[in-house]
Amino acid sequence: MSAAIQYVLYLAILAALVVPFGAYIKKVMFGEKTFLSLALTPFENLIYRVMRIDQEEQMNWKKYAVSVLLFSGIGLVFLFLLQILQGVLPGNPQGLPGVKWDLAFNTSSSFVTNTNWQVYSGESTLSYLTQAVGLTVQNFVSAATGIAVLFALIRGFIKVKATGLGSFWVDMTRIIVHILIPLNLVISLLLVGGGVVQNLKGAETVALVEPIAVSAEGEILEGAVIDEETGTVTVDGVLVPDAEIVTEQFVPMGPAASQVAIKQSGTNGGGFNGVNSAHPLENPNPFTNLIEMISILLIPAALCFTFGSAVKNKKQGIAIFAAMFLCLCIALGCIAVNEQAGTAALSQDGAVNLSAIGQAGGNMEGKETRFGIAASSTWAAFTTAASNGSVNSMHDSYTPIGGMITMLLMQLGEVIFGSTGCGLYGMLAFAILTVFIAGLMVGRTPEFLGKKIEPFEMKWAVLVCLATPIGILVGSGIAAVVPSVMDSLNNGGAHGFSEMLYAYSSAGGNNGSAFAGFNANTVFLNVSIGLVMLFVRFLPVVGTLAIAGSLAQKKKIAATAGTLSTTNAMFVFLLIFVVLLIGALSFFPALALGPLAEFFGSTM
Repeated sequence: MSAAIQYVLYLAILAALVVPFGAYIKKVMFGEKTFLSLALTPFENLIYRVMRIDQEEQMNWKKYAVSVLLFSGIGLVFLFLLQILQGVLPGNPQGLPGVKWDLAFNTSSSFVTNTNWQVYSGESTLSYLTQAVGLTVQNFVSAATGIAVLFALIRGFIKVKATGLGSFWVDMTRIIVHILIPLNLVISLLLVGGGVVQNLKGAETVALVEPIAVSAEGEILEGAVIDEETGTVTVDGVLVPDAEIVTEQFVPMGPAASQVAIKQSGTNGGGFNGVNSAHPLENPNPFTNLIEMISILLIPAALCFTFGSAVKNKKQGIAIFAAMFLCLCIALGCIAVNEQAGTAALSQDGAVNLSAIGQAGGNMEGKETRFGIAASSTWAAFTTAASNGSVNSMHDSYTPIGGMITMLLMQLGEVIFGSTGCGLYGMLAFAILTVFIAGLMVGRTPEFLGKKIEPFEMKWAVLVCLATPIGILVGSGIAAVVPSVMDSLNNGGAHGFSEMLYAYSSAGGNNGSAFAGFNANTVFLNVSIGLVMLFVRFLPVVGTLAIAGSLAQKKKIAATAGTLSTTNAMFVFLLIFVVLLIGALSFFPALALGPLAEFFGSTM
């Protein structure tokens, strides 16, 4: 019962916050006054003057697309060079060397695309300068880029016989100054108050309360008797050769809270430390866990209501939100039930008690005891639905079906809320596809929000919807036949295939989370995964802007008795059906080879 209350509470808090925040975002993007305008508008205007930005500029879709690609390309090169040269740059108290070229390319692609896939431990690989000036800045601008493209699409629906979609530079400025900076200042202060580290100190080494012994393979020896004077270790009276006595612990420091805030609210997901939000200095307690978890979906969910208000059809925003929210609830329910029940293999035919009576019960493997199954399962659903990628538990240790659901949420094209902006414009592409299919069924020219959907929009909508499956399946298919990839797997068989498929699903879904059993830090994997991330991010961006440019030139069509309603329960059902149908058709064979094969194998 307590777990059920937690699930309902998390969802209720999210639902309560997104409506007012969505209204605030709409006011910002349409230049209306807000309660922060008096303090922030002067800074916004200062940026326009310094950067010589024309506030009244109206870019056509091609110029808007070129601006997005050019801006992101410059960011990619800058972040790449920053990593390569960090060994000779300041802001490096630990004296970390420069990053090797393939890892630098992968990381640059990852953060520029809002993916934040990481195959390294941040505390031992990147300097504070690289983390703050490189990664944190990209966390802000990559998130803002997705929101900007969404508003270009919104203007395409609003405008009539026009070519301009607004200015990319004005959109970016407003999003960062009025939305992301104030929001993340509040989140950062809450996290610091909750115990998340925020300083500029170098990492420290502290003495353990009592020493521990580890084997030559690095495994902690339980029940070991340690004699510090002689340096010997015995277990059950038997001397353990080559055992090492550990008396000190490495404690990472640094400006973590400020990066954790934007990694969550910007649906970035990159951890300041290697184990991400499972680290006690990034996410120390249930309070910080709640703040971070709600932050993951706050902007993507709020944008649904922003969209409805902007197109002057609030029911449309509610319908899109309902479709996303229902999918999220179903996914969360599947993960929660499977993790709470565990598996027959885990219970060892009843030898292990998996009940929740007087204990957490279920599958606690890979989960932090301070969070338990409920908070871990909710986080897993939220982070893969939002293409966020931060984790507070190890998805590699989830049950086969629990792990499959996290994978499927990413494979659907980051549309179950998805990334900031990207999730909604991806879902709108599915909505265009849905009304087109429905129009064919009844023999009418499809319409959406008063605009006819014609072959040009359909071609681009299909590309937007299929970009993720293409990137994931082509990338993982090539990797599956590369012999060296086998050496990166932590497991063989179906679970090993799931590790590889999850990695490319994470990259193709612009997510960034990992099964944690896959060592992807090789030249082939760094380059191939980096290319998948770039392809799946920017093809939908160009497609969305092309659709926006075409819609803006069209005239409005009045609704008639024969117009398909896109705000009722039937449309919500059709939209969910189309999303799941494309996902099933695209990924069922791959899922059958991985998690489904593992599930049926574990129950036999």
